[in-house]
Amino acid sequence: MNGSPSRAGFAGDDKQTIAIAGGGPTGLALALALHRHGLRAEIFDARERHAGLADRRILALSYGTRQTLEWLGAWEGLPATAITNIHISHRGGLGRARLTAAEQQVPALGYVVAAADLIRTLDRAVAQLGIPIHAPHAVSDARSEGEGIRFTAGDSERTARLLAYAEGAIADGAELRRRDYRQHAVLCTVATREPHHGRAWERFTPLGPVALLPFATEMAVVYTCPDADAPALAGLDDAAFLARLQDQFGERIHFTAVTPRSLFPLGLRYRTTAVGARQVWLGNAAQTLHPVAGQGYNLALRDIRQLARTLGAAADPGADDTLSRYAASRSLDRNATIGFTDTLVRLFSNDHPLLGHARGAGLLALDLLPPLRRFVANRMIFGARAWP
Repeated sequence: MNGSPSRAGFAGDDKQTIAIAGGGPTGLALALALHRHGLRAEIFDARERHAGLADRRILALSYGTRQTLEWLGAWEGLPATAITNIHISHRGGLGRARLTAAEQQVPALGYVVAAADLIRTLDRAVAQLGIPIHAPHAVSDARSEGEGIRFTAGDSERTARLLAYAEGAIADGAELRRRDYRQHAVLCTVATREPHHGRAWERFTPLGPVALLPFATEMAVVYTCPDADAPALAGLDDAAFLARLQDQFGERIHFTAVTPRSLFPLGLRYRTTAVGARQVWLGNAAQTLHPVAGQGYNLALRDIRQLARTLGAAADPGADDTLSRYAASRSLDRNATIGFTDTLVRLFSNDHPLLGHARGAGLLALDLLPPLRRFVANRMIFGARAWP
């Protein structure tokens, strides 16, 4: 459409109005959390309505994330496979560790869901509450103006007290830090001869971690490999790929069939601060993590829950001091989770002999020391501060 965008005030413009850029799982969850705290929000999605249902990713959700989704009214009816125990090992060395839900006294360490199913469940909860979703309405040209923020959405200008970005990658122009792991993830699902019994496997190799996650009656695979090897690995025929996967896990589990493979580049990118002038960034808009330990969406939901709590208690949800309080309250968990995943990748994805001995010693200590296991499990379930 040609010409200048028309001016339109944000419907119900008041001190409780928040605009959300992004209608994926992060934006939908944020809208529900804000509603729980009495805050009015509207969602602006750059994609066509329901485009997220084509998302083919498989997500690992912690038990803490399940608690948050229950609080949001978005857990009941969600198809989810429980992870009751995790087997951690590294190829080419001694040492292994096991984490169990029974030892942590929780129903499950986590759950595996299809991203499309999660989006569908969140979307249904948003629709039931009558929270508006505008699509396709890409958000651009945001500028803070005194007690509000003005931005373009579609062909209109809008205003809000706060603009929350909950979609897309971090812009190159942002103040960010990055690390290129020079790795890709090969994603697929496999059928196995034996039932998985809710067990997840994390197998560290010199070339990168390989994870198996229980997913319905099959297992989801996240196979990390160097960039140069990724096209050839993904392009193997089914028999050759299964043989490669079997070689990584030995005779612990036997693979019988595999789905087509998808490739995703891996790296670390994160904003040094996730707040700005009447703006806040969440999920992949704030940080993109390596999938090891499956912390990406879990961190996003912990951020969302605290943001909604902070804004609900504020007279002006977009004020600098309000956003500063939120950022300070999330600094420990955010930085610790980023550091935790980054350290795991760099420590376990190499063939240095001294680090190989250190990895084995670390896994042995994890297996022999219950307090250490509880610490690691609680961190994965609830974050650095073990908040549900």
